[in-house]
Amino acid sequence: MQTKYVKIIEGLDINHPDHDYDTGNFIIFIVPDICTIKMARSSASDFNRGYLLDFCKSRNNYPTMKEKILIVEDHFVEANGLKKILLESGYEVLEIARSGERALSIVDTETPDFVLLDIALQGVLTGIDVGGTLRKKNIPFLYISANAGEDTLKLAKPTRPYGFLVKPFRKKDILASLEIGRYWHQNSMEYLCGPGNTFHFQGRPSGEAVHTETASAAGIVGRSKSFMEVLENAQIVARYDTSVLLLGESGTGKEIIAQFIHQNSPRNQRPLVKVNCAAIPSMLIESVLFGHERGSFTGAMERHIGKFEQAQEGTIFLDEVGDMSPDLQIKLLRVLQEKEIERVGSAETIPVNVRVIAATNLDLEKEVFRGRFRLDLFYRLNAFPLVLPPLKHRKDDIPALARHFIGKHAARMKMPPVAIAPKAMEILLAHDWPGNIRELEQVLERALVLSNQRPIESIALGRPMHKEKEAGSIKTMEENERDHIVAVLRSCGGKIFGKGGAAEMLAMNPNTLYSRIRKIGIDVGKIND
Repeated sequence: MQTKYVKIIEGLDINHPDHDYDTGNFIIFIVPDICTIKMARSSASDFNRGYLLDFCKSRNNYPTMKEKILIVEDHFVEANGLKKILLESGYEVLEIARSGERALSIVDTETPDFVLLDIALQGVLTGIDVGGTLRKKNIPFLYISANAGEDTLKLAKPTRPYGFLVKPFRKKDILASLEIGRYWHQNSMEYLCGPGNTFHFQGRPSGEAVHTETASAAGIVGRSKSFMEVLENAQIVARYDTSVLLLGESGTGKEIIAQFIHQNSPRNQRPLVKVNCAAIPSMLIESVLFGHERGSFTGAMERHIGKFEQAQEGTIFLDEVGDMSPDLQIKLLRVLQEKEIERVGSAETIPVNVRVIAATNLDLEKEVFRGRFRLDLFYRLNAFPLVLPPLKHRKDDIPALARHFIGKHAARMKMPPVAIAPKAMEILLAHDWPGNIRELEQVLERALVLSNQRPIESIALGRPMHKEKEAGSIKTMEENERDHIVAVLRSCGGKIFGKGGAAEMLAMNPNTLYSRIRKIGIDVGKIND
């Protein structure tokens, strides 16, 4: 008998294999501990498909299902669809308000337990206006909208909703978001706005402590506040099959956090398969991810099992997912939606049961608005975003990280670890670390080699990055090519594909241009900065 923590939504059939609590079109999806399930299971696949063979529920925090919901939606079909879902699930629908003015009139006389609020409404008031009033009255609400553009998100963020659902959505999207919003509202958790345009929760269920042994085993070092918040949320989401998107600069430790999530998940006895999407040639990545049949292309001498099949019942980590080509984005979206793959050269569909963790150092919302990343795929991956802080924002961790890396590389070199002199530590603490933890490790490895097994007295940080060339020097062909592509990208607002994009202006195949941009190291996300 094992004890697992599972989110249960009353009104759903928990033994139904389709009720996997996939996040659908959520922008954010944070699952707290509502109840504890004790269960026996015959195999990992039974649990992962959602079958609970024996269970008991703790109802200490479990809500009654006759809560009053106000629907604010001016489209008749969508409003009645929502009403049907809520009534079937045991909720009471207070009313369907077609305008913001009517919604506020209802709120003045009755207090709903939750409000589902469209943004574009009849009348003068928008959903954003209504949301601001609801926030002042401390009435929980979530937005439902067909428009998730950058301007809409910027307007919505100050009202601090408990969620943002993008139409079309599914029944379980609505029910799960109501459960989550209720939990955070009851526990006085503020729904705050994070960096960029990403919504995120700040705060955590009381009593949640990071498993330090598991963290140490995963190679995680650090106790700074900003990093511990990430680690605590990673431990919470690890229990569930929710997709996780790890964001942050290069070298901040996204792969280590992915390992930590996998090790703390119910899938930890199954494989964690890692894929660096940027390191695989575009013509091969489909075969690498999904596999291929013998003879499916030149050189395919035998069947190849792809990474998704290798990760069956486990976790797949898609690093640098923002570098995927548009064609591959479509195929990945289908895998996430249908939970099945097709090997290259085969028409047979193969079911896959895989938890997805993705990572990127790009601002995916900007990539979406520039047409380089699919909006629907972004929502699928961005169910639970975790933003890893750069090393310059967690300098309190540098001494511990330095000791860790010295010990690690000393053991590898079969030499005793050496001390770091105070003067050398001052140098480490004063540096901004544009390469983050990866740069720190490389600097310390070099210092260890040069130490001759004596205390490290000084640190050589290397040449500054992006050093300007001396006036009058001649640029290489690659430097000239880079400058030209950057200039064209700036004139196109960073757009690569489609009409008016850089590929059209340069008369190049978009995929060829995309490969050149990656090869010569252009950060498209910073073109207009």
